[in-house]
Amino acid sequence: MATVVEPTEAVFEELTPTLTRAQAIIEADRCLECGGPYAVAPCVVSCPADVDVPGFLAAIAAGEPEAAARIVYAENLLGGTCARVCPVELLCEGACILHHEGRRPVEIGRLQRFACDAALSTGSSLRKRAPYNWLRVAVIGAGPAGLACAGELAALGYGVTVYDERLEPGGLVRYAIAPYRLQRDPLPAEARVLAELGVSFELGIAIDTPEALAEIEGDADTVVLAIGMGADADVRYPGDDLPGVWDSLPFIESIKTGHAPHIGDAVAVIGGGNTAVDVAREAVRLGAERVTMLYRRTREEMPAYPHEVDEAEDEGVRLEWLTVPVRFVGGVRLQAVECRRARLGEPDESGRRRPEEVPGTEFLLPVNTVVKAIGQRPRTEFLEFIEGLELDRGVIKVDPATGRTSNPRYFAAGDACNGGATVVEAVRQAKLVARAVHAAHDEGWR
Repeated sequence: MATVVEPTEAVFEELTPTLTRAQAIIEADRCLECGGPYAVAPCVVSCPADVDVPGFLAAIAAGEPEAAARIVYAENLLGGTCARVCPVELLCEGACILHHEGRRPVEIGRLQRFACDAALSTGSSLRKRAPYNWLRVAVIGAGPAGLACAGELAALGYGVTVYDERLEPGGLVRYAIAPYRLQRDPLPAEARVLAELGVSFELGIAIDTPEALAEIEGDADTVVLAIGMGADADVRYPGDDLPGVWDSLPFIESIKTGHAPHIGDAVAVIGGGNTAVDVAREAVRLGAERVTMLYRRTREEMPAYPHEVDEAEDEGVRLEWLTVPVRFVGGVRLQAVECRRARLGEPDESGRRRPEEVPGTEFLLPVNTVVKAIGQRPRTEFLEFIEGLELDRGVIKVDPATGRTSNPRYFAAGDACNGGATVVEAVRQAKLVARAVHAAHDEGWR
């Protein structure tokens, strides 16, 4: 059993703190309000949720943060959450026209957070609900896609119930995104917004049998699958059972739920994605003096966002490229990771060059903790409960224009059908599915 330590303030210190009212007004006023009737502003084009960025920035600049929040929530019912976790450097802020003038972009993410937090703190009404239409939708999964879809459907007049095995809503945002990005807030407040729209929550309920699913299906006119992905990928090494060896999702969850493990001075993180970077940077915040990421390809092939890899290196994280873990070494607990160097060969099915291990290049990396962050498994066991549901390598096959599955009563959104993407992409898909469900009912299920 892992030793639990009391987390320091640094563990939960936010990477990007909120703005004051004065700072927000000054920053929002930097927006050039580009775009117009004949050309949409680049920041709006780059936002998967279609938020009217110049509109809400203008409202902040005019000293009306609650009006700004209503503009945000008109398109994104997880506006406050997305403001904290979106890769704005690659989306709205990356598209800001100020870049072309050699100036820094408007801090759109921080401004969106300011507006959303201001409105949520006052309990302002942020969306209106259409009259109840007597149709019922069950949404399975209370992660970003499930929450956004439930809210959009409720706003259209549907009776919506969200089911989740967890006791709190939020899914990966609540339990699997590093706390320096988002610990818990504003999820409870945004769930309250959904409840005010008429969404009901059935939390702490595991749908783990065909009979349980059939009962939910029998009570609904439509079911939306927003179940996300499952546990960490089952990649095992000799020595996996040693104390000090972690999978990434339980590691992050232990920190976010107040049970941070004692990790020692030296930590290795296996993987090259955004979760691996989150784990490495969180290990720094937990007090590790040497944090090393082990990745079997090079920086060019690394799937993590480049700016976050740079930030991790700035914080002291060391990256070992072309390095393949072989086994975990230790007696009573983990003492080292044995690794082998690799070279890149021909491209594999992903299009990236395949790493080829080089015999005779083994070395030991002394560590107290190792965290495997190599991806997640699809929830195929649950999906097998659904008659006629087609999968593609474990993820749900959907019509990309509607999110409808091969079983006409089921729609799907989020990671369960894309294999894992951003929170704001889940919101985009959720909106698409909500519109498609509404259109399908209007057309009488033709």
